Amino acid sequence: MQLRYSYRLNPTPAQRIALAKAFGCARVVFNDGLHARRNAHAAGSLYIGDGELSKRVITEAKKTPERAWLGEVSAVVLQQALADLNAAYRNFFASLLGKRKGPKVAPPRFRSKKGRQAIRFTKNARFAITRGGRLRLPKIGDVVVRWSRSLPAEPSSVTVIKDAAGRYFASFVVQTDERPLEPVEAEAGIDLGLGHFAVLSDGRKIDSPRFLRRAEKKLKFLQRALARKQIGSNNREKARLAVTRQHAKVTDARREFHHQLSTKLICDNQAIYVENLAIMGLARSRLAKSIYDAGWSSFLAMLEYKAALYGRTVHRIDRWYPSSKRCSACGTLQAAMPLSVRSWACSCGAVHDRDVNAAKNILAAGRAERLNACGGQVRPPTPVACPLKQEATEVPHDAARTESQPLRLRSASTR
Repeated sequence: MQLRYSYRLNPTPAQRIALAKAFGCARVVFNDGLHARRNAHAAGSLYIGDGELSKRVITEAKKTPERAWLGEVSAVVLQQALADLNAAYRNFFASLLGKRKGPKVAPPRFRSKKGRQAIRFTKNARFAITRGGRLRLPKIGDVVVRWSRSLPAEPSSVTVIKDAAGRYFASFVVQTDERPLEPVEAEAGIDLGLGHFAVLSDGRKIDSPRFLRRAEKKLKFLQRALARKQIGSNNREKARLAVTRQHAKVTDARREFHHQLSTKLICDNQAIYVENLAIMGLARSRLAKSIYDAGWSSFLAMLEYKAALYGRTVHRIDRWYPSSKRCSACGTLQAAMPLSVRSWACSCGAVHDRDVNAAKNILAAGRAERLNACGGQVRPPTPVACPLKQEATEVPHDAARTESQPLRLRSASTR
């Protein structure tokens, strides 16, 4: 499987200028290609193919006085920028035709010189890691890298990124083999929430760090200082960077929390079951800031790729499964369960914590769905009917089940 390894870069002032040129050239090629295709569509012409577009906005553009400076950067950078545009169009067309899963994809938009910038070097660009541990990039030079860990294999490509806070990163794409861990018997159901970030089926509750909420006081101070600065001034740029760096600290802290928690859960459990939450729908509610602060999507994505890497299983159950309203002891389904109810008692005598009970039900439902997917019996077979006026023949034991017999797989998977 392919993984990305990201490292911080420390380019010199001259290298920063060379990187700025590369970022600008890649952005111009992308925007020129998008402009050409939009003009062709508006004129009713045929869709411009990838080869023809590359010839127009790169090969022929370098020969004109307006775009002669495109030759100052590596050609691979320009080709990869155009490849990104082509991939964006393919995703857009696949989404229109219903061939792409997930939400609808919008058409490509023009790139801006503000915010995050990125360029990509493939093996054709002949980038290399020197013996001294520096990253050699064509027409840029040997850039100092902060190696926090070694690469497991030779990278196939590297993406140089400048984020909105002005920091530089190198993101290597590496092909690695699976590294399965020793099997364990433990399995866990996880109920994600806002009061607690995660509640496990064994009763453990993991508090939500709320990194953005904790940084709001300082962010308010920095944003007010930014609002007082004159537009276009150097002081305004300094204030903007201060706000952006504070947001970057919040993002880094949240990512580190997700990595540590997801790694621990993957190492301790053979299988993990979670709900398939409609996060985009929940983010349109009044709880949007808290939901984005929790970062459920990135956490679940980490769980899934680490499970594939280490030989574990992550399964998402149906989002409409009533995990909170169902008693994990007897299976009784309550009529209603408002969010204000944090603990409740079932008619069977069991007293439940709302979140712990939901995590236990998620674990049971996930096990049932996984067993059914592996060939388990979902419902009992139809009994064999005996013909009239004849002696009843002997019915096989497996075919003699009736609907009155309890079947855990069926009850666990129903709503």
